[in-house]
Amino acid sequence: MEEHNTHNEHHSHGHSSKGDTITLKKDHLWKGAAGIFALLFIVSLMGGFNFGGNGNAVAGGDSGGNVAPTELAAVNAGALIEDNDPVLGDSDAGITIIEFSDFQCPFCERAANGAIADFKRSSYFSDGEVNLIYKHLPLNSIHPYAQKAGEAAECANRQGSFWEYHDALFANQGALDVDSLKSYAAQVGLNTGDFNSCLDNGDASSEVSKETAQGQSVGARGTPFFVVVNNDNGKSTTVSGAVPWTNFEAAINAVS
Repeated sequence: MEEHNTHNEHHSHGHSSKGDTITLKKDHLWKGAAGIFALLFIVSLMGGFNFGGNGNAVAGGDSGGNVAPTELAAVNAGALIEDNDPVLGDSDAGITIIEFSDFQCPFCERAANGAIADFKRSSYFSDGEVNLIYKHLPLNSIHPYAQKAGEAAECANRQGSFWEYHDALFANQGALDVDSLKSYAAQVGLNTGDFNSCLDNGDASSEVSKETAQGQSVGARGTPFFVVVNNDNGKSTTVSGAVPWTNFEAAINAVS
């Protein structure tokens, strides 16, 4: 912020008689800055700011209290699960967490190394009660590398190595240009000829676009966004943001 010291009573109230400029007293600026920093701190605790495809910022986190089973605008959440989805865990699990994510989103990386890592260490995972599938929701208006990174992950998925490639992308989130995407394919042992052809020809672009539309259909306006589905009774609820694994446990209980 710019600061302008004033020397008469008229200026101290914010209006100048010369040039119709607006000035603020130093204590007003400090109070305003303190308020902004307080707001940003609160948002960071909620999981940060996420942005929808229209570029509008929304708070990227859920306080954890609202996990009642939700009717998702007449959408059958279970119908979002498809045979070609990469599954983390037992494919026959009774409950599925559907993640809509963006490889360039810092809060998605936080979720991958936070709640999702905790999920892999939990009994829900080891006992085969819950699985997780990944779907793409690149926020192209603010993340210029997200679309191609999603396509690259789908090309890896076609070779049965989605999760290895997924981990490589989040471990190298600062380098998602096409040459880097191809180098990660070699690092995880993919057939680079097939991978490069898939990526260069845009073979997976329609899959990424389809999943983006699926996420928007169930209310996703930022990333990460999760739909928790009971595959037996059809109940579902949502979790938004880079929140702790305990929020997911509450959601699982809500749909059980």
